Amino acid sequence: MAIMTDQTQPIAATQLIGDLPRRTVRDLVAEKIATLISSGVLAPGDELPGERELAASLSVSRETVRGAIGILAGHGILRVTHGARTAVASADTGAFAAGRTVPAIGMHNDLSSVYEARLLIERYLARRAANLVDAALLNELQGSLDAQRACGGDAVRFLLCDRDFHSLIYQAGGNEILSDTAMILYNHLLEFRRRIVSSPGAIQQSIAEHTAIVDALGQRDADAVERAVTAHTNRIHETTRAFLKAKMT
Repeated sequence: MAIMTDQTQPIAATQLIGDLPRRTVRDLVAEKIATLISSGVLAPGDELPGERELAASLSVSRETVRGAIGILAGHGILRVTHGARTAVASADTGAFAAGRTVPAIGMHNDLSSVYEARLLIERYLARRAANLVDAALLNELQGSLDAQRACGGDAVRFLLCDRDFHSLIYQAGGNEILSDTAMILYNHLLEFRRRIVSSPGAIQQSIAEHTAIVDALGQRDADAVERAVTAHTNRIHETTRAFLKAKMT
């Protein structure tokens, strides 16, 4: 599993059809930021966390973050102003939106059906990850937990960490197609998660559940990992359902 430490270090892209270009860590960071914009977590005019905070959340250098911001600014997606926070200039992320290999899940899809599919795939990948886990993965997951704890109440920073945390487990399952599909399902209604995780105690609850998943992975206990993933995904489903119900009333 590749570790993002250098903005010029090539990382293999997910290759489902033909030979796709290899991407650098800087490219992947740009994609992650673009995903928050394309999914509606960040809207035009919203400010990004500072370079230091983004670097800590994504476990990369500030230089890498600066390079990723430069890429997105060059495409008119971000606006960089001296003496001010970088802000979203456009929601048109084009080719930078993650998950291009799998059709997006639309708003018309039934929430319960989406989460049922997500849970089915996450359980399978988590059990495989428990059998394939190594010290490198556990170190990355512990680093992610540390980054999550450092977020405080910053929902955007936490969602960046959260996405990386789930992506690490999906990838550890060893099936690229299912990993990509799980990420598409994860992104469903992500625009509402910013407000949901902003509620008191929500970030801390997610961190506690993530910790339980990592502890079970560390024990290589597939049953315990599946239970922890199920509890976490079910809570995300319930909080999203409750938020949408309240929004409609």
